[in-house]
Amino acid sequence: MSTIAVEVIYRGIFQKTLAKHITRGIVLAARKEGKVGVAFGRYGDSPERNGIPAKQFAIVAEDDDELQISMAQYEPTQVDVTIAVDDTLCKGVESWAWYGLQPVNKLLKENGTLVVTSIHNPEDLIPHIHRKEVPYNIALVKGKTSFAGLWVYKDDHTDVRILGVLPRVAPQLFSSSSIEQMIRDEWNDDLKVASAERSFEKVQIRKVKPDEGNSETPYSFTMPGWKDMEEGLVVRAVPNGGQYEGHDGGYRPGRSPYFKKFATRTMRPVIDFTTCTKCTLCWLQCPDSCFDVTPDGYYEANMEACCGCGVCEAVCPVDKCVTMVNESEFADNASQWEMWRADKESYAGWLKGKIESRPEERSHGFHHRGQYESEKVEQTD
Repeated sequence: MSTIAVEVIYRGIFQKTLAKHITRGIVLAARKEGKVGVAFGRYGDSPERNGIPAKQFAIVAEDDDELQISMAQYEPTQVDVTIAVDDTLCKGVESWAWYGLQPVNKLLKENGTLVVTSIHNPEDLIPHIHRKEVPYNIALVKGKTSFAGLWVYKDDHTDVRILGVLPRVAPQLFSSSSIEQMIRDEWNDDLKVASAERSFEKVQIRKVKPDEGNSETPYSFTMPGWKDMEEGLVVRAVPNGGQYEGHDGGYRPGRSPYFKKFATRTMRPVIDFTTCTKCTLCWLQCPDSCFDVTPDGYYEANMEACCGCGVCEAVCPVDKCVTMVNESEFADNASQWEMWRADKESYAGWLKGKIESRPEERSHGFHHRGQYESEKVEQTD
């Protein structure tokens, strides 16, 4: 057996506990079979923030020498399994500025497996995933996205359900019996064991060919080498804003050219311009200055700058003028105002379809004590 590497991609802060449970569980299950392993979080030059994609890794080896050789790296350059605990991460991972957008399958080895939690089918997700030059597998763990809130961890079995599929997609890691024993030792919970077993049986696995997926080239940036660094500390200011692109009038704020922010989004706002009163509240209250002022005085959320926090929906005084919709419903970051301006009747149908077809309710950044408990009651009802 060679060293086996697994990465878990999750939403910063929201899902940190979930990612920790998964990577720790991998190592503990491997130890049941006499293997060694280590779990660790990715080093970053920015702290974890709400919704920002982040990573944790688990590395398993036959002996300590082999493990130490792997650990000498900054982080794994190739992994056998990538786990995305939110299906909107299939669009790409932008964890911090300089790297640009990293395809969710970038580190996967040939014939490796991308494990995704989603209520969708593989055919719905593959168009969002950037193409890879070699074939790989996608394994779907059916279920709603598990967000761990700021104050409470959602113990909805997402961790054990993901661990349960690993003997199926990567049998070189450990057996199902090792996972079951680990769960009993850690949680002493027969229901969690049953969840892992059922996940093993129900997981959907599909081969993805090199010609399948999003053909766009993800944006990236060239990082300066140490010989190119400037002397002293240089903090570049965000450039001043300017005219609304492609039209006379309007205003577009200046934004960082290196951090687009849309990879942080699990939901996005859709705007009914026909009911907008131009009150300016969304423009004023947006924490990321993502609203552009259109030439006719409306406010459009720029989908490259929007992080999906939902503040605009919360402050809008007009009912259903701004509605947060699941990000998995959208294939691009096209301008909503341009679409509305070109054909108002078609836009009204598009807007109605997006709002009514929401596949699952999601939280978009507002958390309070007791929220999860009330959600559980609603789900039970």
